[in-house]
Amino acid sequence: MATMQLDTTIRTQTGKGPARRLRSAGKLPAIFYGPKTDPIMLSLDYEQIKKMLKGKSAESIIFDLMIDSDEKGQSKKVMIKEIQRDPVTRDYLHVDLYEIAMEKELEVNIPVYLINTPIGVSEGGILQHMRRELGVLCMPKDLVDKIDVDVSGLDIGQSLHIEDISFPPGLKSTEDLSLTIATVVAPTITAEEEEVEETEGEEIEGEKES
Repeated sequence: MATMQLDTTIRTQTGKGPARRLRSAGKLPAIFYGPKTDPIMLSLDYEQIKKMLKGKSAESIIFDLMIDSDEKGQSKKVMIKEIQRDPVTRDYLHVDLYEIAMEKELEVNIPVYLINTPIGVSEGGILQHMRRELGVLCMPKDLVDKIDVDVSGLDIGQSLHIEDISFPPGLKSTEDLSLTIATVVAPTITAEEEEVEETEGEEIEGEKES
């Protein structure tokens, strides 16, 4: 999987006040850490990280983290551990970045996308997407940003399970293989439609009696 370069600078001030000033200047407070690395406080370019994450799952991206310290660039392979967001505006408030080892397996959640139209939907059924993420194990080089699942063969009453999926090379599920990914159910009849059907039935019966 291709990595994205994320440029950062070291920050020295902590607390709510300095964090607000950073965000006002178009920066995002962050912290970088790892199993063999002391935590380093950083600031990111807000628009850069926003653009990188647009339409993607933060957990499925590997970054080349560039740390500019005393004009000596340091590059680290990192992933996002956590993103704090404003509960109202959904703006990013803070990012936790952790260092990964390219020779060790990752355990991550990958988004699932359903592709193509099921046979059952063409016949009036309703497609239900049961699981939108799947837990997988993989080496960093095999990481993908999504898993496409073809549901074109599903008829009404049929389901697709994890065991039915063809995973991209290098990915192994960490979940119960019998779990349902998607199903096509029969269309439901509303109470109003049932009342109409009953009324029409009564009219037909009345016509027969006359």
